[in-house]
Amino acid sequence: MRTPAMKLSSKILQAYAARAAKAPPLQTAIVHPCDADSLVAAATAAKAGLIEPVLVGPAHKIHAAATAAGVDIRHMHLVSTEHSHAAAARAVELARGGEVQALMKGSVHTDEFVGAIVADGSGLRTARRISHVFVMDVPLYPRPLLITDAAVNIEPDLEAKADIVQNAINLAHVLGIRRPRVAILSAVETVTPRMRSTLDAAALCKMADRGQITGGVVDGPLAFDNAISLEAAALKHIASTVAGRADILLVPDLEAGNMLAKQLHYFASAKSAGIVLGARVPVMLTSRSDTVESRVASCAIASLLAMVGHKIQTPAVFKGRK
Repeated sequence: MRTPAMKLSSKILQAYAARAAKAPPLQTAIVHPCDADSLVAAATAAKAGLIEPVLVGPAHKIHAAATAAGVDIRHMHLVSTEHSHAAAARAVELARGGEVQALMKGSVHTDEFVGAIVADGSGLRTARRISHVFVMDVPLYPRPLLITDAAVNIEPDLEAKADIVQNAINLAHVLGIRRPRVAILSAVETVTPRMRSTLDAAALCKMADRGQITGGVVDGPLAFDNAISLEAAALKHIASTVAGRADILLVPDLEAGNMLAKQLHYFASAKSAGIVLGARVPVMLTSRSDTVESRVASCAIASLLAMVGHKIQTPAVFKGRK
């Protein structure tokens, strides 16, 4: 077992990193790592034994960025490409061919990175919709909080939301949450035809009742306060096993999710990792503003996924919180 070289400030994320460190390093293509943060994160995660970086992008730019950042990349495999678009395409080829086990976004634009993964013929798509999950440690919340989807699906319809929920439930199992509680968020707690998110919530709950969504407890619509506060739920007389103790928050759309995640980060000092699910390999979708700690934590989550199979269609393997 390797000792992580970086002690994460989040106890929850550190626990995931400690579990991941028991597995062999995950061969990971870092797509267009032409900035300091991408290279420092890759080196730090490699030193922690979480990944074995494969740097994919213009060699001259990568070497220049490494020199400027003071990162030694001599022992990292480098696959040179002409530009960022070619880097994304080449990384997908490496994943499709089994030469790497995971993908991680560098300084390439999100649309370019994800576009290469979901393109026809990429070989990385599955029957499941691709979606993103933020795994968050919020200091005032007593358990890990998964927020989805705040990065990939802009305005998901009901069918997409069902996949997004199932992806998040499967990830929760991998993280040790044996029967995650899923709150379908809206602005109100009642179903009204004037708000599509409430209709989707009602349909998703019935889909869970009928076994179309499995492995978790689904309830909604719930406003954010009722989803995470027992006191708020009690004041509104909401009888629910999910209200006040949600493990997963399904947001109505990307804009709502993005704002919620960033508010928790900047106003509540939350720590987070980000992962894309539904592809044939784990995908780490980092933001340019993400810290090195967040990127390393994302590598840990990806490693845990790889330990049980990247399609994460297996039962829980870790004993979670009750």
